[in-house]
Amino acid sequence: MDFAEPRVFLVGETRVVEEGLQEYLDHVGAPNWQTDAPSDGERLCEMYGRMCYRSFEPGLNPNVRRVRQGNAAYMGHIVEVGHGSVLEHAVMNFVFADVSRVFTHELVRHRSGTAISQESLRFVRLDKLSAYVPLHIRENEEGMTVFAETLKQLEDIQRRLADVYAIDDEPQFDRKKKLTSAFRRVAPIGVATSVGWSCNFRTLRHVIERRTDPAAEEEIRLVFGRVYEIVKERYPNVFADYTVEDVDGSPWVKTPHGKI
Repeated sequence: MDFAEPRVFLVGETRVVEEGLQEYLDHVGAPNWQTDAPSDGERLCEMYGRMCYRSFEPGLNPNVRRVRQGNAAYMGHIVEVGHGSVLEHAVMNFVFADVSRVFTHELVRHRSGTAISQESLRFVRLDKLSAYVPLHIRENEEGMTVFAETLKQLEDIQRRLADVYAIDDEPQFDRKKKLTSAFRRVAPIGVATSVGWSCNFRTLRHVIERRTDPAAEEEIRLVFGRVYEIVKERYPNVFADYTVEDVDGSPWVKTPHGKI
């Protein structure tokens, strides 16, 4: 039995295909267009925004006599006017490890603009349990004792069931899978697991805003506070409008441009 601490890993992100982008710029008549975007994702979002209005340079569209220079100014305007659709083109790939099923049940409510792959406890046997301990439990010594004893008892039950059914000696993987699925029914919803979550910039802004709010569940506030710490450094222009207030030890990430 262990107490778990949720971990956040950014494992992938959108990459520009340089030759394809250059071919498009040649085609549209802006072969020399450049941007100072700090990431490929922000570069692509700017490109799609400029494509919408053919605003790579003055005169390319006869209605456009001047254009914003620099990715920070351009993305700031996109956020300000709520042109959020162009932020859907760039995707980030996360793994959230040692998070509870409480967390994953909350996370999967955010479906638009996401992809989700969760560790299967039908295949992965729970021979050892770990769980995140919420703040209100940690604050009370007696409550901590009850929490720890319960987790230990449920871990013992997993091992007893494995012994009763001699699962380690079972030669057929299909039967192992069925037994593992049966055993998980007496595992706690707070058991630590892993989930892969991919999303676009627009979705991530919305989820950060909603899930760091003080009214959100404690563990998901913790996780998306950490997500924000990663993305504000890696994609600074997309998240430049946010301010942070500490509430109960977790960041509340706020913006005047919500749900763009």
